[in-house]
Amino acid sequence: MARKRRHFTREFKAEAVRLCKVGDRSVGKVAEDLDLTETALRSWVKQAKVDDGDGPPEALTTVEREELSRLRKQVKRLEMEREILKKAAAFFAKEST
Repeated sequence: MARKRRHFTREFKAEAVRLCKVGDRSVGKVAEDLDLTETALRSWVKQAKVDDGDGPPEALTTVEREELSRLRKQVKRLEMEREILKKAAAFFAKEST
């Protein structure tokens, strides 16, 4: 049976990553103890390494990912606004003739 998607705070994720780094338990054991999927915890550990500057050079930090997401939403909104203005301009141009 599939799990319902859960959301975790940054603090929770940071603590889980810290337990993986400093503890004597494996990522799998920490994931089991915290009732997480091992895949999710491994991705948090990987992202923490990128945020610390230890990841591949092309990898995006959390801040960069958030900015990219924000900018994509803004572009989408601006494209919709532009389309509305184009349709309005065409409508009023047709109406004035």
